[in-house]
Amino acid sequence: MPSPLARSPYAVLGVSEQASHAELRRAYRRRLRETHPDTGGKAVDFDRVQRAWEQVGTPEARSAYDSGAARDSDTPSRTWAPAAPAKRASASRPQARTHGHPGGWYREQYLALLQEWVGRGAAIPNPYDPTLVRSAPGEIRHLLACAIAEEETAVVLAGLGIGFTVWHDVLSDPARGGAGKIDHIVLGPTGLWAMLSEDWGDHVATRRGDLIGPGIRPDERPMHDLAGRARRFERQAKVRFTALAIVIPDDTSAEGVVALGTVRGARAFLVQRARLADLVQTRAAGVAFGGTDHFEVRTRVQGAAQYV
Repeated sequence: MPSPLARSPYAVLGVSEQASHAELRRAYRRRLRETHPDTGGKAVDFDRVQRAWEQVGTPEARSAYDSGAARDSDTPSRTWAPAAPAKRASASRPQARTHGHPGGWYREQYLALLQEWVGRGAAIPNPYDPTLVRSAPGEIRHLLACAIAEEETAVVLAGLGIGFTVWHDVLSDPARGGAGKIDHIVLGPTGLWAMLSEDWGDHVATRRGDLIGPGIRPDERPMHDLAGRARRFERQAKVRFTALAIVIPDDTSAEGVVALGTVRGARAFLVQRARLADLVQTRAAGVAFGGTDHFEVRTRVQGAAQYV
């Protein structure tokens, strides 16, 4: 399924949900012309228009979308509900050592705020029903989107291999609770990484060493915020991060990996999730650890890690 923050196909096409089929078709053709790369549009917007038409372009597809029954054709069994526990990895494919519960804090916040929005005491048969999720305020949908982003990044990180250790949802400032957590701390041959998994529901770009985009407030500085969280954890654990990374969905950035220079002594990256494993496994992010240093850093992180 698309991100909980994704705009509805009606919004992408620029019509109301009550538009007639003829109005939908006219809007689709107009938006194709406006967004086509040959006429100055962006490929990502052109693709969204096409996907929007697939969702509501026929009476059958539109009925399925409006009822919440529609599913991404490439992943028919996927929902916004928590994934089933992963099966234990086979001995032939050792996984990274992992600790913590990725996405857990965001899901708790999502469920709590959703209940307040629906009404205290009101029954919610399925808090992940697509129609309900789409109707919820943006701040609630953002919590669910971040939970899913963390969970999907955790799957990638688990596949890095036995040479890596991963800690999820680690507190960097107990006073701030989950609002100041580091989503993923990764230790491996290329160094010690601090990561956030984010989904702002729209395109993300970079400017002056940080992130900008329609879903990011003008006063937000996501990379510098991550650097601050990393610095606080460094003091607790007496370690130094060699790299910072903000992981985003593949279709929200024009580039797979964007190097943002150095922030507080650590190299910073914006990375599509599909490129994350390659970045962490093959691109040195500063001074790599070896032997005793690697073991010592792992011991210190493990001893200092508190989970949300």
